[in-house]
Amino acid sequence: MTHDKACRPRDTHLSAAGLRARGWTARMVRQLLGEPDLLRANPYVRTAPQTRLYRVERVEAVEASEEFRAVAAASVRRSVAAKAAARRRRREVLARIAAEPVDVPRLPPDRLSGAAVAHRRRRDEERAHGRRVHGRRDRAPGPAAIGSAAPEAPARWKVDYLRHQLPRHTELLDELLVGLRGRIARAAAEELLRRRVYAAIAEAYPDLAQECERQLREREFGPPRT
Repeated sequence: MTHDKACRPRDTHLSAAGLRARGWTARMVRQLLGEPDLLRANPYVRTAPQTRLYRVERVEAVEASEEFRAVAAASVRRSVAAKAAARRRRREVLARIAAEPVDVPRLPPDRLSGAAVAHRRRRDEERAHGRRVHGRRDRAPGPAAIGSAAPEAPARWKVDYLRHQLPRHTELLDELLVGLRGRIARAAAEELLRRRVYAAIAEAYPDLAQECERQLREREFGPPRT
C-alpha cells in the first residue's frame, strides 16, 4: 500500500530545526506552541530523545497572530541586547588585559640558566611520574643540562621558565573568561595575553626574542611541517 507524499509527517509537520529556520526560538516554541503534536523516534540514534514535531497548519496559524508578532519582536530585542552586552564585555576584557602590567623577573645570566634548568628537570620529573602512573614504558629523557642539551634548548627552557613565573596572568585570564561568552571572544583574549607575555619576555631579555617569536608562532599556527 502506498501513501501520498503530502501525508508524510515530515511534510505535514515541522521539527525544532524547521521552526528555527522560520525564526522561532526554543522560548517561543514553549510559550506559543507548547506540547508537540507528534513524537517520532530518532532514525539515526536509537537512544536519542524523540523528535518533537508540530503541525504546519497550527504553526502557520500562530505565526499569523498578533501575539506571535509581539513575542517575535521581543525575542529580537533580547537577541540584539545580548549581542551588544557580549561585545561590550569583550572590549572590557581585552582592555583589562592590555592594561595589565607584565612584570618579568630580571635575573643575571647564570642565575637564569640555573633556574631554567631546574625548572626543566622538575617538568621532566612530573612527566615521568605521569607516565608511571598511566603504565607507560616509553623511555624518559635524561636530566636536563646545559652542556648536553641541543643548541636551541637553553633558550627554550629559559622562556618556559619565565612564562611560568607569571601566574598572575593565568589567574587573571581565568577570572576574566568567566563572564566572556563565545569561543572566538575567548580565543582573542587568550591570544592577546599570550602575545603580551612573550613581548615582555623579549623586551626584558633581547637574546630570547627569537625564541619568543618561535614559540608564539608555534602556539598560534602549530609546529612547522617537516
